[in-house]
Amino acid sequence: MKIIFSDNHVLIISKPSGLATQPSEHHTDSMEDRAKIWLKENFDKKGNVFLHALHRLDTPVSGAVLFARTDKALSRLNQSMRDKKHKKIYLAVVEGRPHEKEGTLRHHHSHHRFTAKVTDRPHEGSKEAVLRYRLLDHRNGLSLLEVELETGRYHQIRAQLSAVGLPIAGDGKYGSKKTLENGAIALHHHRLTFIHPISKEPMEITDTPPEYYPWTEFKGHGQVF
Repeated sequence: MKIIFSDNHVLIISKPSGLATQPSEHHTDSMEDRAKIWLKENFDKKGNVFLHALHRLDTPVSGAVLFARTDKALSRLNQSMRDKKHKKIYLAVVEGRPHEKEGTLRHHHSHHRFTAKVTDRPHEGSKEAVLRYRLLDHRNGLSLLEVELETGRYHQIRAQLSAVGLPIAGDGKYGSKKTLENGAIALHHHRLTFIHPISKEPMEITDTPPEYYPWTEFKGHGQVF
């Protein structure tokens, strides 16, 4: 595992594509389970280990995941998330090019059977989904975007970008014509800003895209890399 940051209260890990964030009936292996084993082995923990993810990344998505190591940390981090004191920045390689270099996408979002639905107008069971994007580069029919989430909906970035004709490369579920050898999609949680639950200090964590990140023409380009 790639440990980005660890103390007695929080743990931040770089999740690879192909691994679920938390265990479920569909995933017997997960980042959370592996992290608990790591904590037991490295800190000689006895019995059950408390660890809880503050947010999830879809299985084919890579990047930084924040975990709370104590109940107090979890409660305070959840409250700071509700107070919108967390900021999550993603990098996405998409097919096509946005009409504007930066902008805000607003849709009405719902999901059913492992797929998100986004529309321009409200529909049954929908909630508002909002993200901001900025174009960093465009080459050979592909664009590198920086994406900031304002809301956290199921498959939100994937569905919203697809809805405006910019499917994430490798994401066949949402219309991409590209495929990656390891089943990854070109979406990476790159930067996380939050308030430490105990020290109250502002924290900014950056996770560089992994070596297998597609379309190496973007490697080393721009300030984000």
